[in-house]
Amino acid sequence: MVTVPIDPIILSIGHFALRWYGLIVMAAIAVGLWLGAREAARKGFSKDEIYNGAFAVVIAGLVGARIFHVIDHWPDEYAAAPIRALFIWEGGLAIWGGVIGGLVAAAILAWRRKWRLLLLLDALAPGLVLGQAVGRVACLITGDAMGKPTTGPLGFAYVSPNAMVPQLGVYYTPTPLFEIIMNLAIFALLWRLRRRSLPDGVLALIYLSLYSAGRFVISIWSSYQIVALGLNQAQIISVVMLVIALPVLAYLLTQQKRTARVSVQS
Repeated sequence: MVTVPIDPIILSIGHFALRWYGLIVMAAIAVGLWLGAREAARKGFSKDEIYNGAFAVVIAGLVGARIFHVIDHWPDEYAAAPIRALFIWEGGLAIWGGVIGGLVAAAILAWRRKWRLLLLLDALAPGLVLGQAVGRVACLITGDAMGKPTTGPLGFAYVSPNAMVPQLGVYYTPTPLFEIIMNLAIFALLWRLRRRSLPDGVLALIYLSLYSAGRFVISIWSSYQIVALGLNQAQIISVVMLVIALPVLAYLLTQQKRTARVSVQS
């Protein structure tokens, strides 16, 4: 069992507060963008154009992440003070909202610049999942998105009054830690596969499938509100993503095998 004594607020001057959450999220974006631009350049995209379009993708991702979080926590956290929905610096970003928001922006960017969207998504996938791993460190420090209370064998308790957990001194299941481990494992796999001859979109679909499956399981221990069918928001979105990703992934890999077989026979 682990007790976290870190204050989520690094320093405050008047109404301004420098928080670990904001710094780590910025670091996560920087890591994901740097690695994504590097991989995109290796696949033939212009690194400068990737960086130029990154602002729109990042903003769309942050907006999507915040919207999904606010929707999920509206009754218990924002209904009484809706203005707090704008206070993104306090923490509270839903990863699925960030992924979906960023994907929409990337699709629009690729369409406008006549880029191969699936190839672009393959280039961005390793950086995205590594950035997610870095970003979840913010949750461990601040207590955001922790799981249900637990009696062991592993739990995180927070003592700072600025922590985002429901109750200080209570041990919670460290679901962000589980997600960090999962994201790093997915990154390791994508990094190993990135140079293989795979159809466009396969790398991104592997990320989407593995992350969806893992997130569904991890969310069993989460404290998110049940939305429907005994499932929370993250689980419902994970199921939808799996239903979309797995058949497309199977089709692309099957087509590759058929093409390789025809080439050998001819």
